Order: sequence, then C-alpha cells, then structure tokens
Amino acid sequence: MTTAKPPLVLKLAGYPVALLGIVLALAGLWLAVLGGSWFYVACGIVMAGTGAMLARGERAALWGAALLVGGTLLWSLWEAGLDWWPLAARGDVVVLVGLLLLTPWITRALGRAAGAQVSPLRGGGLALSLTVLAALGVAAASWFTDPHRIDGSLPEIRGASSPSAAAVPPGEWHAYGRTEAGQRWSPLAQITPDNVSRLEVAWHYHTGDLRGRAGDPKETTFEVTPLKIGDRLYFCTPHQDVVALDATTGREAWRYDPRIRGHLALQHLTCRGLAYFPGGRTGPNAAAPGSPRQVAAAPSPVSDMPVAAADGAQATSCDAKLLMPTADGRLIALDPATGAVCRDFGDGTGQVNLWANMPNVDPGAYYSTSPPVVAGGLVIVGGTVLDNVSTHEQSGVIRAFDIRTGALVWNWDSGNPDQTAPLPAGEHYTPNSPNSWTTMAADETLGLVYVPLGNQPPDQWGANRSPAVERFSSSIVALDLATGRVRWRFQTVHHDLWDYDVPAQPSLVDLTVNGQRVPALVQPTKQGELFVLDRRTGEPLLPVREVPAPQGTLRGDHAAPTQPVSALSFEPPRLRERDMWGATLFDQLACRIQFHRLRYEGRFTPPSLQGSIVYPGNFGVFNWGGVAVDPQRQVAFTTPAYLAFVSRLVPRANDHDLYVNDTPPEGALPALNENFGAPYAVELKPFLSPIALPCQAPPWGYVAGADLLTGRIAWMHRNGTVRDLTPLPLPFRMGVPDLGGPIVTAGGVAFLSGTLDYYLRAYDVATGREIWMARLPAGGQATPMTYQGADGRQYVLVAAGGHGSLGTDAGDSIIAYALPR
Repeated sequence: MTTAKPPLVLKLAGYPVALLGIVLALAGLWLAVLGGSWFYVACGIVMAGTGAMLARGERAALWGAALLVGGTLLWSLWEAGLDWWPLAARGDVVVLVGLLLLTPWITRALGRAAGAQVSPLRGGGLALSLTVLAALGVAAASWFTDPHRIDGSLPEIRGASSPSAAAVPPGEWHAYGRTEAGQRWSPLAQITPDNVSRLEVAWHYHTGDLRGRAGDPKETTFEVTPLKIGDRLYFCTPHQDVVALDATTGREAWRYDPRIRGHLALQHLTCRGLAYFPGGRTGPNAAAPGSPRQVAAAPSPVSDMPVAAADGAQATSCDAKLLMPTADGRLIALDPATGAVCRDFGDGTGQVNLWANMPNVDPGAYYSTSPPVVAGGLVIVGGTVLDNVSTHEQSGVIRAFDIRTGALVWNWDSGNPDQTAPLPAGEHYTPNSPNSWTTMAADETLGLVYVPLGNQPPDQWGANRSPAVERFSSSIVALDLATGRVRWRFQTVHHDLWDYDVPAQPSLVDLTVNGQRVPALVQPTKQGELFVLDRRTGEPLLPVREVPAPQGTLRGDHAAPTQPVSALSFEPPRLRERDMWGATLFDQLACRIQFHRLRYEGRFTPPSLQGSIVYPGNFGVFNWGGVAVDPQRQVAFTTPAYLAFVSRLVPRANDHDLYVNDTPPEGALPALNENFGAPYAVELKPFLSPIALPCQAPPWGYVAGADLLTGRIAWMHRNGTVRDLTPLPLPFRMGVPDLGGPIVTAGGVAFLSGTLDYYLRAYDVATGREIWMARLPAGGQATPMTYQGADGRQYVLVAAGGHGSLGTDAGDSIIAYALPR
C-alpha cells in the first residue's frame, strides 16, 4: 500500500527536531569522550530519529517520542530525584517535543500521510500521551518538594546577653554590629512573629546620591548600616557625605561634605558605616561644654526639609565623636550634635592622614570601606587595597589612634608583626602585606581587638610570600588593645590561593559550655566555615579538624597539604557532573562539557593554566554581611550563598602588556586581575552557561539557623526569588545569593534585605519561616538595623541603594518601618 506524500507541517516540525537531535548527539559525544555521561548521545540519536520519522510522515515517530520522553524522565529522576529545577532543565525541551507530536495538527497530518486515523489514545499516541502525563505529574510533585530543605527549630533562651551590651541603651545602635561585639542583635522585643505582618513605612529619606558626581568609579555601592544615638540616626553615603536624621521623623538635622580630594576610589566606592565615641555624655542632644550650638537651618540640596549647615560650623573641642574614614585616605572626627569638625582631633583640622608612612601612594587605591572600631580609648583602623592589580600595593597595616587627640598610639603590620611602636617620619610600612578590609570587633574587658585578615595580592599566586605573610594571611588575629602586640591568631585557610579572605566581622558572645560561661568568638568565612573559638586564647570550642586538600600547583608555588574544617560548617557538597544546570537540556550539556574541561578536585582545587573551578567562589558562602548571633538563645542566624567561580592563570611575559584585559582601563582606573609584578595574570569569572545562567543547579542562597553549642544546623531554607534577575518579574523562589547581613531581635524576629531581589524580609528566628516582606525601590545590599524612636515605637531601618558589581538597581533610599501607632 502506498502512502500519501507527507504534509508540509510534518517537515516543518520534523526537520528542526532532527537537527536538534544531531546537535545533541554530537555534543553528547564530546562529553562522553571527556569522561561524562553517554545519555546525551542516546537522547540525541532518539531525538534525531524521531524528527526524521516525523518528517517522512511515519507513525513510528510517536513511539520514538514516547521513548524519548520516557527515557529522559527515568534518567532525570535517577540523577536529580524530585528536585524541580534540575528536572526542568533536563526535561523541558523533550516534553515540548512530546507535546508537539500530540497536537491535532501533527496527529491529523500523520493520519493523512499514513492513510489512516492517528489517535493519541491508541498505539504510539497512547504511549506518548502516558509518558508526557507521567513527566508532567512528576514535575507537579517536585514543585511541592524541596530536597534541600532542613526543617527544625532552634532552642529558646538559655543565656544572658554579653556584659558589653549593657553599655548601649536597649533602643540604640552605637556600632556597625550594634556594639563592638558585632552580634547584630537587639534587645528590643516590640516586634514579634505575631505582629510583624503589620509593619508599615514610617518615613522614607533620599540621600541624593543617584545624581552621581565627577570622579565616580564604575561601581558604587550603598552598604551602610546607620547608627542610632540618642534621638538621632547617623550614616555615610556612597559619596562620603555624613548625614544626621531625626530617628522618629526622618527629618535631616545636618549634613557634612568631606570634600574628597582627587579620585573618589579606583575600584569601587562605598561606605559601610561610621564609628562612635560617647565621650562623657549620653548622646548628641546633650551638648558638651564648649561645643557650639546648632547653627541656623539652610535649604538642603536633596530635601525640602530644613537642615543645619554642618560645613563651616566651627568646633574648638568635641567630647563625643563620630569617626568617618574617607575614600581619599583620611579619618575625620565630627561633633554628633552639629556635624562640625572636631578641631582638637588630628592635625588641627579634625582629621588624620591615613597615607602617612604608607608605601606606594596612589590616591583612591587605599581607604577604609568599613567603619573603625572604638575601644579602650582608641579608634582602630584598617583598610582595603586593590585586589589582583599588582604586587606593589599599599600596606595592610592596622593603626590605633588616641580617640581624643588623634595621635598614633601603635601600628601592627602583618608584614612586620613584632614592630608595633609608631613608625617615625620617613619610614614606611610593609608593602602588599595582608590587610583587614572588613569590620573588626573588640572586647575591652579582655583588652583585645579581633582583626579579620585578608590575603596578599595576588590572590592566586603565593610563591613569593614571606614567613610573616604565610603566618597571618586569611587569619583572625587578636591584638592587645594597649600595645598592638599579637596575643593569638587562628588561620582559617593555609596558603590561601582562592581569595578566601576572612570577610566578616567576628561576633563575640558568651556561651554556656558545661555549665560555665565561656567568652566565645564566632567567625564566618568565605569557604563556609563557622569557627567557634575561645576568644581569650583562640582555641576552638567546637572541634576543628585538618582535612587533606588537593595538591598540584604551577612550578615554584605549592598547596597546603591540609585545610581546617569546623564542626559547624556550611561547606557545600562537592560538585558532580549531574549538578550542572541550565535553562534547557542544551546549555546544561554545555556546562557539563565545561565541568570536565576544567580542573576540579573539590574545595581548595589549586589555580591552573587550564582553569580551575573554585567552589565556593570568592563571592563567599559568607561575605562582609556576616551572621547575626542571638546571645540569649546562643544561636546564629546565617545566610549561606553558593556560587562557583572559574580562575585561570595566564602567563605574563612582561610587566607592560595587558594579558586579561582587552583594552586599557579608562582614566585612572586600575587594570584588574593583571597582577603586574607576578608571573601570572588571572581570569576570574562566575561559572556560567552560554546564556549566562549559573552552571550549578539552584538553590544559590539560603537562610539557616545554627546552634553554637552543638554545631547543629537546625533549619535551612532556600531564600529569595528571581523576580529582579529576569526580563519578566517571575516570583520563582529558586534561592538567590545575598550580600548584606541579617539582624536578630529579642522579639524572635530576624530581618534581611541583601537578596538579589528587592525585598526586606522578616523571619521567625526559631524556625526560619518567612513571616513578612516589603518591596524595596532598589537593591538592599546592606545590613538593616533596629531602634526605638522618641514615640516609643520600635523601628526597622534599611538602606536601599543597589550594588554596582551585582547589577542590582541603584537607589538612594533610607526607609524606616514601624508598627502602626
């Protein structure tokens, strides 16, 4: 019996399916040759055969499609289980092919071509219908299943807040982490899980930074956590202005412009916060003897509210002080009452020159992005240097200045750790020594300041590091407050080749261990560890073991044989080929091929010429936002993030040419990742698919609760949606990274705003359940804070200004929320 010529619709459908199958099979063969799965070869052959049969008008195409859908479903379940996003990537194209063949246009055309009726309820049509229904049923079931979720609850109150917390009134927030203990915990309890859903905007202030300024770098970030002292809020803007607001109304009280000299910054421009010294008074509204009165109001450039003209308000002395490190390398002291410069601090102009004794002076290349620490009558300052630009950067010296006079009391240089007496004029600190770019913590009772240290540039090449650098890189160092001398140090990464700086402020908390109150330190790290140490000695309170690490580096360098791992660890599981992801079967396959072409032997895989997967990447499981510690429950509220990066070393033949940048940077901007002075430049980028999606499957971000006494992770939930990461506002809760830390309160509520979707969220601390969220006008990559206003209400405050390197929308908002009156 002859059959009719296949209708055009079958050719139009069949040829593309066959072509997709051929591409899939050939790429799958490449993967198989690299040692990967053979599934894509088989899948491609079946898909190509199905398309060919469809184009010829053969009813067997339905059986081919049934085999394609059914085989893919079984393979997907074997590899991914009931995990919706990995299942979707494997099955979306295949199921669409199956649905295409079940449409009336295709079944009728097949019938005409075969000279017989084709029904989706008989023969190959029935088989295909059943496999498609099975695939859709599995997809529906997996949508309501989360194999990554841990459910449980944290313990109730079992301790008291640390003694240092008593120095700060309950309704105030005097330091970046509320106190210099860095807990990010507030004793306020007006807002609870039962009433948090009633929060509403109390006021909204705009800083005016959206207009930008001459000399701006390409990246500006609004990462500030304001202080609350007396009835005022104090914060700095990305452009380094200092602003005081009425904490209850949001009205501007004064504004100070430090008039930055030269380039604002060469890499990125930010200010995470101010430091505060209370002096002999309780707040900015109690003027100290000799302090000037509030000056007359003048129009604000960014608000129609009356403001005080802080610039030009002359102060002969200040008791209380706000301390502001600027992008041009100054430390400025201001009177909290008026915003006037404290003329008795520093060199007579109310400022200290942080470029003093600094090698390799390059304006904009060195400054303190994080607030200083104030303790023991000192203001202690670190600083950031340019990463991976050259081996001739500034020093990572830590300096302590007299809080009243600004005189240098001691300096600790990790490249010259035994010399802490102030350097005389004409001498310089050690170039390129490990620095502390994040926030430090202090315990005045023990007389210690705790310094989280980074790495010596370049991050990925360590052959020329000195013994001192090897000793202190990527460590927590406890310095004597009075002298600056080292009391103890704990290294979180040995011979760091991955940019695993200690990124966050340590949190100091007293834990009840075997019935005894023990002063502890909790240190989150980029690689996912939470080290819990005795802060008197640096000895671990939760066990730390040394585990074997991958070996094999380029000639001249080496990798540490072991690396420390804490009993409380958010280390992600080792990546496997089956963990690769994409929007479709095709870009997932491309990620699998990349995975096998790159070097990867688990965490701490050394850098290489072929390219190495760094997982977790240098974005970090934890970054500068750190964690929040509840001293009463003795638990940590954490926000682990998981993104893989790829680093590839590129040999340098000379110190003049560019090797990883196509064109020279504009103006004074640095050539990042060139590593001038080192034998290798580095290509460093996220591990992405050809369509710029992460190659690893979601979730990429969580909230998690951890017991600091036992090391148990009590609960862990994916957090955040892709609403602001896709062209369409899709509210899919895939779990996205965050940048900006959480806070917790005695009311049992935690707050977080740093996710890549624009929301401020509230959670029940005990269970991690999300209980409220509010839409933000821009990215909220900052740590919130909370305080009590003059009206007796508890406020929650957040900065929403975006983050340049993450691509979140820029803004200039400070927003306060409170319960209705």
